[in-house]
Amino acid sequence: MGRRRKGRALSGWLIVDKPAGMTSTAVVNKVRWALDANKAGHAGTLDPDATGVLAIALGEATKTVPFVTDALKSYQFIVRFGQSTNTDDAEGEILQTSPIRPTDVQITEAVKPFLGDIQQVPPKYSAVKIDGQRAYQLARDGEDVDIAARPLWVDELVMTDRPDPDHAVFEMVCGKGGYVRSIARDLGVALGCFGHVRTLRRVWSGPFDLEDSVTYDQIETLARTPELDALLLPLEVGLTDLPVALLSAEGATRLRNGNPGTVLSTEAEFGDTCWGQHNGEPVAVGQFRAGKLHPERVFVFST
Repeated sequence: MGRRRKGRALSGWLIVDKPAGMTSTAVVNKVRWALDANKAGHAGTLDPDATGVLAIALGEATKTVPFVTDALKSYQFIVRFGQSTNTDDAEGEILQTSPIRPTDVQITEAVKPFLGDIQQVPPKYSAVKIDGQRAYQLARDGEDVDIAARPLWVDELVMTDRPDPDHAVFEMVCGKGGYVRSIARDLGVALGCFGHVRTLRRVWSGPFDLEDSVTYDQIETLARTPELDALLLPLEVGLTDLPVALLSAEGATRLRNGNPGTVLSTEAEFGDTCWGQHNGEPVAVGQFRAGKLHPERVFVFST
């Protein structure tokens, strides 16, 4: 018999404005402790020095994490021109320098090839796995890390400010798996001057933005109180981008038992992934076919 998880069976989302200097895992662990939750996970890692939206799923909401990680995300970041580093950010060792500083016009032209479907090589200091090991572990051990390029959709990449010749501020909207550090590195190469990320902030991720967030200080202050519970967002917020299927009572029961359930109404088309709802409660995520929802993820709530 499996070991029972400790903590409360909470389900929902807590959106944290992650502070710099902490790993995403450390923030998740803090939230899990503060809520005394039995299960928690996040929808998309932020680098330790990055700040901004870290969406943390509790309980049954962890089943909706893939729909948030697959959604578009927006970042604000500053690129430092004239220096490359081994980590592609300001924490790394400077590898190369250049006296060249691009003009605003040159930057505007250089970002154009970074839009749409591109191929991106993740940073050597990243969590990408190579033969079962994390790239950053190999890099720290002094091994020559060779990471294959990966596809990335970049919906938007614009320079929003140029505070001085050494720096430029950008906003980017991209799909799953994007590394801002790689964008800064490759943009510096394209401009012939090198570059790395100076600061990075995620401003929204799928349906969640900074307006939904709580600070780390709030979590510490409100830990183990009803006030922190009240800040949880419903599980179904993570399913915002999916169509809703209204279920019959019998359909909801069948879905909870792992069987296809009858759909009363939906805007989903045949074969679409959608989420089923009965009496305002999410029941399952699945595929809509022939008037029924075929379950892929069933939500089980404690009574």
